[in-house]
Amino acid sequence: MKLGLGTAALGRPQYINVRTENCDNSNLAAFRKQSFAVLEEAYNLGIRYFDTAPGYGLAEELVLEWVQTKNDNTIEIATKWGYTYTANFDANATVHEVKEHSLSKLNEQWIFSKQLLPYLKVYQIHSATLETGVLENKDVLERLAFLKKEHNLKIGLTTTGTNQVEVIKKALNVLVDGKQVFDLFQVTYNFLDQSLQEVLEELVHQNKSIVIKEALANGRVFKNESYPHYAKMYATLENLAKKHQVGVDAISLKYCEQTIPESIVLSGASSTEQLKENLKLNSFTLSADEIETLDALKVAPEPYWTERKQLAWN
Repeated sequence: MKLGLGTAALGRPQYINVRTENCDNSNLAAFRKQSFAVLEEAYNLGIRYFDTAPGYGLAEELVLEWVQTKNDNTIEIATKWGYTYTANFDANATVHEVKEHSLSKLNEQWIFSKQLLPYLKVYQIHSATLETGVLENKDVLERLAFLKKEHNLKIGLTTTGTNQVEVIKKALNVLVDGKQVFDLFQVTYNFLDQSLQEVLEELVHQNKSIVIKEALANGRVFKNESYPHYAKMYATLENLAKKHQVGVDAISLKYCEQTIPESIVLSGASSTEQLKENLKLNSFTLSADEIETLDALKVAPEPYWTERKQLAWN
């Protein structure tokens, strides 16, 4: 199963997305129950990789609660440190999350995250950037190297923004006691932002694990009148969806799976219905010509990320 489940939309009633479906997430008990059901359904459908974070509101807590009902050592949980969720489930909050890549934040968030052991297999820096200096922070890197050894973890990082490739290249050269710290890279990748391809060969050569996030470009792959510049993309995706008798989401996920073959692709489904649609990626294969057609939809990282910054929390 190449599909994993990302839990950002399961832990926070609001997430950065284009699609503004009217859902009332003010009832937290109902929201929790629904999110728990999605985790359970994902498991029943064969998903074994679950990605979470304390920055995702209730998500990490929910995953812990859920995994304690299981006894299956094939489950792999990945979590992160570095973001604190601050919106307190208020849709009108001006700040939803605060980033801090300090040793004290790492130690503070590890206290909760370590409860996910022994299912916890991956521990990641949440949205590593050059600006926070986290890849040069000796104390943080030594602590991560210690946790890696102590708990047999893969240490990873997630990347966001125009200089993803630069961050990955820098991380590959980070050593503690002569050994590489980072084993896994969770990267934004889809047919609009294909920048991962620039460093793919090196990651594969060094036997690094790759996890793909935002395969649906935060909902931008779905037809939306506010984005007339994507008319060609919408038409292409609609044709392929019709041909393979699946949704646009399955086409987008399949593209990632086929072009980054050894990766885990994360579904960001917030309902069991979405999850089932996503899993239709297992029912077909894109031809070389179809991949080429999707490759041609590529945009430069700058406009891609500028547009993403303008997306609302909803």
